[in-house]
Amino acid sequence: MASAAGEDTVRASHILIKHEGSRRKASWKDPEGRVISATTRADAAALLGELRDQILSARGSFADLAAQHSDCSSARRGGDLGTFGRRQMQKPFEDATYALKVGEISDIIDTESGVHIILRTA
Repeated sequence: MASAAGEDTVRASHILIKHEGSRRKASWKDPEGRVISATTRADAAALLGELRDQILSARGSFADLAAQHSDCSSARRGGDLGTFGRRQMQKPFEDATYALKVGEISDIIDTESGVHIILRTA
């Protein structure tokens, strides 16, 4: 990896909460999309905010909360997305990840998939 401005790749974990505005309204936890379709963006963001607070106050680990709550299939890996480079993720997600320092957790990020918090791991 290069300097902060010129990094080629990053590694991150995330927690995704889908909602009625998500492009795909199904997940491993909700294959029919019933809960997702009934969840507003505000409700999804509120849940994600609570999870972020738990992580930051050491009341829960990122990996454990991702495994329990994330709508992404990466939940089975504690939210770990592995290493990725530029133009491999949706732009808001990419921009937020590259802006973080290793070990930092993002604020809530909106993408077409839903709302996320991101933990930069490398």
